[in-house]
Amino acid sequence: MFEIKCPWCGARDESEFTYGGESHIARPDPAASSDEVWAEYLYYRTNTKGWFRERWRHTFGCGQWFNVLRHTATHEIKAVYKMTDRAPEIEP
Repeated sequence: MFEIKCPWCGARDESEFTYGGESHIARPDPAASSDEVWAEYLYYRTNTKGWFRERWRHTFGCGQWFNVLRHTATHEIKAVYKMTDRAPEIEP
């Protein structure tokens, strides 16, 4: 387990949160998108080993969604930021 710092509640154990998948994914225009584009959007995600931007929800706390920049192999967290904040750069 690891600790996540909720932007509203502070540091809490990972068990209080729900993983929401990859963040910063643009939803395609429903009127102008093909089936292939929708399939890509719905089913295909980056499976990065390393630094990865992801969404989390503080399910057993404030209930807010936020983003985390986390290393998927070590679980080190470099940044936690609100959904409205700009995404930090990923450095190697």
